[in-house]
Amino acid sequence: MIKQIQWTDNQVTPQQVPALDIDEVRPQQLQKAENQVTPQEVPAPEPEIQPKQQANVSRGVVESVSEIPNQLYERLGLTMPRWLLWILTVVLGIILSGLLVSTLALWTPLWSNLDQTDEDAGVAGKEQQKIPLPGELWGKISEYQLSRPMNILIMGIEPVKGTVDGSPESFAGKSDTMLMVRLNPSDKSIKVLSIPRDTMIAIPEKGLTKVSDANAQGGPVLAARVVSRTLSNAPIDRYIRISTSGLRQLVDQLGGVEVFVPQSMAYEGTSGRRSVNLVSGWQTLNGEQAELFARFREPGMGDLPRVQRQQALMKALQERLNSPTVLPRLPQLTRIMRKYFDTNLKIEEMMALVNFSLNLERDNFQMTVLPGTFSRFSQDPNNYWLNMTGQQSLLNDYVGVNVPGLKQDLRPVPSLKIAIQNASNQPQLTEKVIKYFKQKGFTNVYAVPDWPDTQRQTQIIVQKGKREVGADLQKIVGLGQIEVAATGDLGSDVTIRIGKDWK
Repeated sequence: MIKQIQWTDNQVTPQQVPALDIDEVRPQQLQKAENQVTPQEVPAPEPEIQPKQQANVSRGVVESVSEIPNQLYERLGLTMPRWLLWILTVVLGIILSGLLVSTLALWTPLWSNLDQTDEDAGVAGKEQQKIPLPGELWGKISEYQLSRPMNILIMGIEPVKGTVDGSPESFAGKSDTMLMVRLNPSDKSIKVLSIPRDTMIAIPEKGLTKVSDANAQGGPVLAARVVSRTLSNAPIDRYIRISTSGLRQLVDQLGGVEVFVPQSMAYEGTSGRRSVNLVSGWQTLNGEQAELFARFREPGMGDLPRVQRQQALMKALQERLNSPTVLPRLPQLTRIMRKYFDTNLKIEEMMALVNFSLNLERDNFQMTVLPGTFSRFSQDPNNYWLNMTGQQSLLNDYVGVNVPGLKQDLRPVPSLKIAIQNASNQPQLTEKVIKYFKQKGFTNVYAVPDWPDTQRQTQIIVQKGKREVGADLQKIVGLGQIEVAATGDLGSDVTIRIGKDWK
């Protein structure tokens, strides 16, 4: 049985989230997905004791228990009838069992109460028994699917000082990270548009300010409104606000994430927080280290290098979530989301998102950064000014918007800015590759500092979010793995990271 999740436009407040309409889910509306992994397909572990052995063991237990009153009777020298002692023993056992069950019930989480909103309670009534509990839902995750494209605004919020971490008040601070994520079932893709925190936008009655201020000024509703308007009235279906503490907890619950740290970085702890140091190279980061990796900001570099690390961390998280060992941890991840995540997603919608992500192909996870420039004429040199010239393809692919009159970037591939970065540990290859591209008619090819991680395979890193450009380059050079992400040279359209396979 497949349950398709429908979305309504511009839902950014919890009150606007539609309640689960039980009557809409009818058997004739449901269909089985091809290649769907159902719970029945997962082989169950063989029991340690076969059924025949269990019968013998159970019989032995009954016999031994029935001997207890007789043994007590003989050792204590009691004068009461044996049948009376046996009855008292049984009654005492029942009382103790009842106390044990009551204690367990008090300490067991009330899943249904935690998940049920006032809106749910108003529509449930006699249909209450039809709504499955979250524990049961996660076991049927493959039944939930997206029915149409969906845009989610994700914000990483630094908790407000003096508030309880995870409380509603703690989410009232500035957004340290902002992402627009588009999930599209038609081409089975996830596209992530990073919005630098210093992007200059206009907030009603506040004037020109940074996009990171929007949440602090008016919460997720205002943040969604100004981001939608900045992106040519892009629809925003849902929002997720994540506490930085939530990121730490999430990474720890996943058992850490493996990322490449391009350069050493250190954070000096303040206000009781520990100092964290990361050395260059491949590292399996715990939650605290992952937070440093995502939030570390080099002086004088603006927000873009940090955006690059955030995208590298997102890719590592996406790969970690695809691990089969993560699925049993989903209920624990749900508990973390209840405390450190603020969202208007319903639990059924969360499962549809997780199911969509679990079945995502690597090439269909694509990332880029909102185009813009830093201006030396700004009062703050870190201010990031948007430049949407020729960005019709980006708006269409990453937020689902077509703007009449906005042109596409139709430059031929040989006229693009191509950065050459050596990761082969063979210094002579840099000039050789530049010469090769110039012979092919490329007019804007230049070298950038070597990548510190030696790679076996050449990477074609498409910075501007259009995978077709990488495919054209791949045909020209005859090799290379295409990656759509803003993790190459920031000034380029495409970064060729040379591997050992380049001869």
